[in-house]
Amino acid sequence: MNSLLKRQIRKYLNEGLKSNEDLSKFFTAVDRSYNNFDEQSSMIQRAMSISSDELYDANKKLQKEAKEQKELIDKLKDVINTLKFYNLKEDGKGKAVELTGSDLVDFIDNQTKEIIEMNKQKESLLNELAYQNQELSDYAHMVSHDLKSPLRSIDTLTAWLKEDYQGAFDTNGIKTLSLIRNNVQKMDTLINGILEYSTIGKNQIDIYDVDINKLIDDILNIIHVPKHITIQKMDLPVVKGDKYRLQQLFQNLIGNAIAYNEKEKGHIEIGAEDKGEFWEFHIKDNGKGIEEVYFEKIFKTFEKLENNLESTGIGLSIVKKIVNLYGGKIWLTSIINEGTTFYFTLKKQPNGTA
Repeated sequence: MNSLLKRQIRKYLNEGLKSNEDLSKFFTAVDRSYNNFDEQSSMIQRAMSISSDELYDANKKLQKEAKEQKELIDKLKDVINTLKFYNLKEDGKGKAVELTGSDLVDFIDNQTKEIIEMNKQKESLLNELAYQNQELSDYAHMVSHDLKSPLRSIDTLTAWLKEDYQGAFDTNGIKTLSLIRNNVQKMDTLINGILEYSTIGKNQIDIYDVDINKLIDDILNIIHVPKHITIQKMDLPVVKGDKYRLQQLFQNLIGNAIAYNEKEKGHIEIGAEDKGEFWEFHIKDNGKGIEEVYFEKIFKTFEKLENNLESTGIGLSIVKKIVNLYGGKIWLTSIINEGTTFYFTLKKQPNGTA
């Protein structure tokens, strides 16, 4: 028992009661009550302390959640403001009605369903397009085979006629036979060009290092370069790509620069510049030049500026398709009777797929 309380109680008791055993039991019971109270009080204090810490932590958590909810609400407000650009409900004054949470959920749900449906339609269209492309590719190969067969027969027959009846034909007859064979060769070249154009972009691109310096040397060894034409190579890089496609690209451009240069001293320059993500190449000549009105037209299939028997009108369309395949672009500058410069870019890291 608390000593102060015990002394105060004993002060008011007579001597007889002070030694009473029952009273001693009473004091003991009171003392136990005090001890029990102290223990409970201590437990309550500990519980309050624990509860206080928990409340503090809970309060911090609530504050954090409230902040996150506020940020979310701000973002939703931005979304709502953005959605006002769409065909949302309007009041009588022509102003967009503020969206409620339910309206926003319905709107987003509808948009999501539309997007899913559009993606399904897109996938279906892509599958159909892939199927049609394959059908066209198969058809192109079939037609080319069917067309080349009679061409070979015509060429063989005219060769036999020229050989077997050489004495029977006059100058005009021989000239006519030569014209037939030239047109057969032109048709064969045209068919090959159509096939090349149709296959560009259908297959996986093999990506590896291609030395453009060596590639140009190989091209100059297989094409005819007239004596009046000089070709100057600048320092050309090693690029990532497919040798066959790059050879088609450079060979068509160099071939055009040679074919349309009738100057007494023709000159062709091939160079490249590092443009960061791209290599920028140029092929410059001092030939006839091209009028600006034809700058776009010449890249279209079967478009020719002159009625040249050796030209199919496909070369530059093939060039443009290959450049596009490598994620680049092509353009030109030209002055009549002074020359033309073709520029094109190639990505240093092609995507690797057609």
